[in-house]
Amino acid sequence: MDSRFLQTYVHVVELGSIAQAARHQGLTPATVQQRLRALEAEMGSALIARSGRTVKPTAAGTRILERARNLLRDLRDLRSAATESDLPAGPLRLGATPTALTGIMPPVLRTWAARHPHIEIYIEPAPTTLLYSKVLAGELDGALLVHPLFAIPKSCVWRDLRREPLVLVTPVDMAVRDPLAVIAREPYIRYDRSVVGGRMADDYLRARDLRPQVRFELDGIDSIAKLVSEGLGVALLPDWATTGASAPVKRWPLPAPCPVRTVGAIWPRSGVRAELMRVFVELAENQAVAR
Repeated sequence: MDSRFLQTYVHVVELGSIAQAARHQGLTPATVQQRLRALEAEMGSALIARSGRTVKPTAAGTRILERARNLLRDLRDLRSAATESDLPAGPLRLGATPTALTGIMPPVLRTWAARHPHIEIYIEPAPTTLLYSKVLAGELDGALLVHPLFAIPKSCVWRDLRREPLVLVTPVDMAVRDPLAVIAREPYIRYDRSVVGGRMADDYLRARDLRPQVRFELDGIDSIAKLVSEGLGVALLPDWATTGASAPVKRWPLPAPCPVRTVGAIWPRSGVRAELMRVFVELAENQAVAR
């Protein structure tokens, strides 16, 4: 059985479309259909049912789906282990939040490409909650994300990379003497309360009995900074390295005690590519010290 055909089947089911799977794999739809027919002939059963432009797994297809994912994961692990070098072979499947992708990873990736040019890195940008679940499920080898508001399981390794206190973010021409008075007076752009930083900001305001005039609520530090720079309000955001880099804003410290979110790396302790992840994180730590 050709494992590439099995991977194509998994992509078709996950994406729900032959055309989408073809684009994802850089194939033509005809090639995807040929692979599916060859796999179905090998299995002796129909694996997908077509309905217009969409597809869904048959009963037989549903039964083999999780086994197919596990088999493909085992094959990737086998290829990674079968190397004569000091490090396992890649690719390293790495997740990163948008701010980690722009604030931490560029210099690390530059160093990695110079030192390990033959070890590819696959990068998946996503929010912390999704990345965390994918690392625990074995779908990613590791991720750079915000530490959740609960303990990391012992099956995983966690390394702190950056601590970010909340700050008041205002347009550059706004003078601030009392940050809390500014929050109470000015239109407020709320950082999404479903994410760690947004929840910390909301708890900070509640503890001080502050009820700002909320104009917008959204996720994305750079997006919020852009709205602030346009004079649409003020915001409480983690003091991220790239805050204000894409939009001119000013940051002001908050009265103590001020919440701090921690950005770091997580990876499975016993993964085949755990050594790759450890080396990557050490590069990130060295870059942080150099700054």
